[in-house]
Amino acid sequence: MIDPIAVLLLFGGFAVLMLLRVPIALALVVSSLAAALWIAVPLSIVGMKMVQSLNSFPLLAIPFFILAGEVMASGGVARRLIELANVVVGWLRGGLAMLNVVSSTFFGGISGSAVADTSSVGSVMVPMMRKQGYPDSYSVGVTVSSSTQGVLIPPSHNMIIFALAAGGSVSLGGLFVAGIVPGVLIGVLLLVACYVMARKHNHPKGERVPVKDVPKVVGQGLLGLLTPVIVIGGILSGVFTATESAAIACLWAVLITFGVYREVPLRAFVGMVRRSIKTLGTVLFLIAAAGAYGHLLTVMELPEALTDALLGLSDNPIVILLLCNVLLLVLGAVMDMAPLILITTPILLPVVESLGMDPMQFGVMLMLNLAIGLITPPVGSVLFVGAAIGNVRVEQAARGVLPFYLPMVGSLLLVTFVPALSLTLPQMLGF
Repeated sequence: MIDPIAVLLLFGGFAVLMLLRVPIALALVVSSLAAALWIAVPLSIVGMKMVQSLNSFPLLAIPFFILAGEVMASGGVARRLIELANVVVGWLRGGLAMLNVVSSTFFGGISGSAVADTSSVGSVMVPMMRKQGYPDSYSVGVTVSSSTQGVLIPPSHNMIIFALAAGGSVSLGGLFVAGIVPGVLIGVLLLVACYVMARKHNHPKGERVPVKDVPKVVGQGLLGLLTPVIVIGGILSGVFTATESAAIACLWAVLITFGVYREVPLRAFVGMVRRSIKTLGTVLFLIAAAGAYGHLLTVMELPEALTDALLGLSDNPIVILLLCNVLLLVLGAVMDMAPLILITTPILLPVVESLGMDPMQFGVMLMLNLAIGLITPPVGSVLFVGAAIGNVRVEQAARGVLPFYLPMVGSLLLVTFVPALSLTLPQMLGF
């Protein structure tokens, strides 16, 4: 029998603390402690679960991927990837918007972070688009929408968090591979949207890159793009594990940034490490806090109750999956991505598994839902970053995103109801 007061303390307490602007990790801890005291769970158990949540070998990948993304975002990689993308699509009508999308596709395979993508690519692309006469709101909308590819295209530290939240039931290497096709699919559909908008509004054509410059541009850009190739290639070949691949990616990022590109001095590495540690501290505290929260959910048998409740609403898997998507889209609009992964995975994973959905497919579906949340008001962190970079109001940035919801939601529905998009590549590669 579920105790309603304990449920109120766990969920209601968390909601109230969020409204009071208490940091999410602290809100998770306080609501967990309150519920634990009510149902007489020893507080020492809560503390132990927090520590156990951090005692995980795959977790070592997160600091390395964060540092690799920080180094490459600050070391000139973004500019070279933009130049490479310009060779591919920059000469088309609406080429700068398409260039923005392709640059984000490339950079997403390096940073694994939508915020880093928006900051690095957006700081270059938004002024370029403004100079060619694109509306600021549209420029920001393209930038933030395309940056969500980084959440899916490996390596993505959010996928590592999902693998941890799933309790080790998902192969991290398989999850990385599962995100490739859906991530590219988003890019393709966004390119189609950009082309349609370019024809409708007569956006200008870009300039072709001189043939003599192409080899240099391609060569320098491919050095950055080797990061996801090294990560995935090493995992598939068995040379190193998914966790070890993070250290290799970090080493490669440092090598090409300070040994090849040399746009920033070596002393800048200290600042990169400092910023990475700050980000890492936030992530680790969230993981620890969510470990306690998840334990209370399990003790109170709430995942099982929610599974029964959803299955009781309908016996149609399509309806249940649509309800899960709507729930995640709503939550994604009001909460950040990492805590939502940690909170919703243990609740919804049993639901979708009871419908026969593979955990890897659910992981990709979850990432895509929450990626849309990153660009959706009122909380959408990536939307706020894009608005700041474009020097526009958040309302203007939100209007600029509107044309791109259709391709993104279309991608979400395809990922939800076409398992082959997520699972074919992992199955072919033996995951």
